[in-house]
Amino acid sequence: MIVVKMGGAQGVNLPAVCADVAELVNAGKPVVFVHGGSNETNELTAQLGLTARFITTVTGFTSRYTDRKTLEIFAMATAKVNLILVEQLQKAGVNAIGISGVDGRLLCAKRNDAIKIVENGKRLVIRDDYTGRIETVNAGLLHALLSAGLTPVIQPLAISESGDALNVDADRAAAMVAGAMGAEQLILLTNVPGLLRNFPDETSLIPHIDRSAVNAALELAEGRMKKKVLGAIEALERGVGKVIFADGRVEHPLSGALAGKGTVIS
Repeated sequence: MIVVKMGGAQGVNLPAVCADVAELVNAGKPVVFVHGGSNETNELTAQLGLTARFITTVTGFTSRYTDRKTLEIFAMATAKVNLILVEQLQKAGVNAIGISGVDGRLLCAKRNDAIKIVENGKRLVIRDDYTGRIETVNAGLLHALLSAGLTPVIQPLAISESGDALNVDADRAAAMVAGAMGAEQLILLTNVPGLLRNFPDETSLIPHIDRSAVNAALELAEGRMKKKVLGAIEALERGVGKVIFADGRVEHPLSGALAGKGTVIS
């Protein structure tokens, strides 16, 4: 089994990713497809006359500040991405089904009650954020869908214990899904060739990282790549055999990743 996560950043070649997913599925390979939607969310936020706000935790991780209004915008934007992906896969002969982490309690998360951030040099605490960290995955639901010949396309929302919808990081969601499903590989497609030693110099690609040294890669990661490395660590800890950071902008992103292009952690 392969879990594919397509990033939501601008520049990712969505039709090419879908074509590669379809090729795998049509060849009999079980695939679970997780996606982001950051660029679509930014665009919708701007269209509504609002300004997206990003926060950085004291540990250096950056994420979208998600109050209730932002959560609803995020849900709308990622629902659009989900629809387009399902549509593309259906056109390619794959019986895909769109599902959010809220549906069937697919992704259950603990809400972040208090987030310690650094803003303009000051330490602050955010208490109204609708984000969370996934604790459990309803793997039985995904197995049932796959057994029925359906390819799940997962929108990155989760549900809290109290029933609130939450914005969750799609990379870490994909890692949790990969671990719960016993995936052989987790492929994270983004708008860079992989993990770069000297960001943004794309010639400084790190082609391979031994799984025993993956924690050190956090120090090299810049910006949102930190979450991808954290997701890779979590996937490996949950038994996933291999994690690949690959370029989602190219013509055959998954074929390239499976051939070893990008950053392979194994």
